[in-house]
Amino acid sequence: MKTTHIGVLKTALLVLFTCCTAIAFAQEPETFAWPNGKTMAVSLTWDDGRESQVSIGTPLLDQHGVKATFYAIPSAVEQKLKDWQKAVSNGHEIGNHSLVHPCSGNFLWARDKALEDYSLSQMETELTKANEKLQELLGVMPSEFAYPCGQTFVGRGLKTKSYVPLISEQFSSGRTWLDEAANDPVFCDLAQLTGVEMDGKNSKEIKALIEQAQEDGLWLVLAGHDIGAKNTQTTEVKMLKKLLPYLMDPANKIWVAPVGEISAYIKSQRGL
Repeated sequence: MKTTHIGVLKTALLVLFTCCTAIAFAQEPETFAWPNGKTMAVSLTWDDGRESQVSIGTPLLDQHGVKATFYAIPSAVEQKLKDWQKAVSNGHEIGNHSLVHPCSGNFLWARDKALEDYSLSQMETELTKANEKLQELLGVMPSEFAYPCGQTFVGRGLKTKSYVPLISEQFSSGRTWLDEAANDPVFCDLAQLTGVEMDGKNSKEIKALIEQAQEDGLWLVLAGHDIGAKNTQTTEVKMLKKLLPYLMDPANKIWVAPVGEISAYIKSQRGL
């Protein structure tokens, strides 16, 4: 009887060991090969098409050879059209950020364009019109999208619908907002890329985000609004002047590129 018990125990331990080993291997993260020996990727993105982005931001980015993605609203682009046309000619990417920036009606300023009152067909029409207008103004057809307010739904209650599938169908990528993690290139849903806020952060805080993402070979998409002195929803020039040389230093092995360029590379690597 004692021998039988020992045999059963040995069998149980062997099964447990086998299961634990299988789980360990299953949980081991896949490696991803970034180009040219880079160990991570960073995209700088800004929303809305605000004036400060082209009056202050793009000249500073151009000084350091950094190309960014600007998710623009056509009516905002019209206000500084020549500057936006110059930004495009200098290699910056223009993404779609909708026609009128619809968000939840819980934002009182968005009550007359509340996502709760939208339908999927209404959203599809708006995004198409925004793309057409941006192409008319800037001569480029946006292939990337950023969700206004980072919100991905239309409707309310039992009639709520996600418009992520619509973005997946119309665009190469869609970026959200106020996220806490970088994107894993072997796993991320390109229609729901995470966007980590850079407004209000100093260079030390941004570098900490970069270093954390670099440990796992991730893609950090930083997101902001205005560019200037310290203020609400503003990426500080002081921070950028320290960050940009750091990003472009070959020793740091960081691939810095617009969202569209990096998403296209990930698609090719994943065979999407």
